[in-house]
Amino acid sequence: MTISKAVFAAAISLIVSFSVSDARADELLASRLGALLGQERQALSVVPDNRMTLLTRLPSADERGLQTQTAVVYDAGFLASRPPADGGEQWECLAKALYFEARGESVRGIFAVGEVILNRVDSNAYPDTLCDVINQGTGRLYACQFSYTCDGRAEVISEQTAWENVGKVARLLIDGAPRELTDGATHYHTRAVSPSWAKRFPRTAAIGSHYFYRQPTRTASN
Repeated sequence: MTISKAVFAAAISLIVSFSVSDARADELLASRLGALLGQERQALSVVPDNRMTLLTRLPSADERGLQTQTAVVYDAGFLASRPPADGGEQWECLAKALYFEARGESVRGIFAVGEVILNRVDSNAYPDTLCDVINQGTGRLYACQFSYTCDGRAEVISEQTAWENVGKVARLLIDGAPRELTDGATHYHTRAVSPSWAKRFPRTAAIGSHYFYRQPTRTASN
């Protein structure tokens, strides 16, 4: 079947007409969108930054009804999932204290002992660094605050896995992990002993083999 020249010319004219119409429509649409966006930009420019932040922020998980998890989970699986930890002098002091004072405790028990040490750092009644708190009284008879520093035994780290675990706990605590286990405790002792100060201090927790106590406000020593 042969298409006549007239029909072919008409088809070409129609295609060109549609193409021109489409191009003009696109230009018109783009122009109108540009004008609208320009108006929106002008309107938004007068909105204060703090108001804009509130309008555009993603609602919190609580606001959206989503369950959230705490930053720390007190079990061995959580510690195993953490990367190897290290740090400077203060980290090493805390890690050693946790190793010699609590390495046989559960993860919860290790964190609890660490809380006591950091609570002392925060207290005006004690030195203001981890190392100074841990070594307070060391070398003076019956004056050391943590028994491993004056028990006469060499401080040898022989259990590598335990050392890695307490190092991770120390890192988390130094980096701001919540202290929610001991209710502000500044003292602890094992269940096997009964120091005189324990009768005067309010007990805040019992975790593993330790009892934990908060120092009374007006008491400056144990």
